[in-house]
Amino acid sequence: MSKIRLLLAITLTFGLSTASLRAEESTAGRSDEATLEVLLSAIRANRKALIAVNLGITDDEAGKFWPLYDRYQKEIDATGDRLAAVIGDYTASFHDLANDKAMKLVEDYLAVEADRVAVRRAYVAEFAKVLPGRKVARLYQIENKMDAVLRYDLAATIPVIEDKDDAAAR
Repeated sequence: MSKIRLLLAITLTFGLSTASLRAEESTAGRSDEATLEVLLSAIRANRKALIAVNLGITDDEAGKFWPLYDRYQKEIDATGDRLAAVIGDYTASFHDLANDKAMKLVEDYLAVEADRVAVRRAYVAEFAKVLPGRKVARLYQIENKMDAVLRYDLAATIPVIEDKDDAAAR
């Protein structure tokens, strides 16, 4: 039963984020940054509800877990905001991206990813103080699934750098 709830919740998140993205794309005059912001807002708004539905924490666990999760989410959101800034910088300049700028963006992206992993790693022990190991593992599974949906939708909005030879041929 819980697998079905998780699948339903992930599908709901995917549907909401995709609907938000499509609605944003159909609105004339909206930028890629606005699309990204709508997508991030949709996921962030639903994340806590999806965790609550799928984690199955007791009332005793909830009193300790939710304040900790809120702190965790603020730190994760900060890395997400940094990633959005890197993506915004990239999408603003990808048509004529110089090699040195491209390398800086790669380094910025990898720094954000390293920081995101560091936050996730730091909170494992904290979560283990308030939840049993299986629930901690489930929490990280749910987080990974939601992140996969977000990254899938996000990938659709990020243009790929064209090879200059390919661009010149068109």
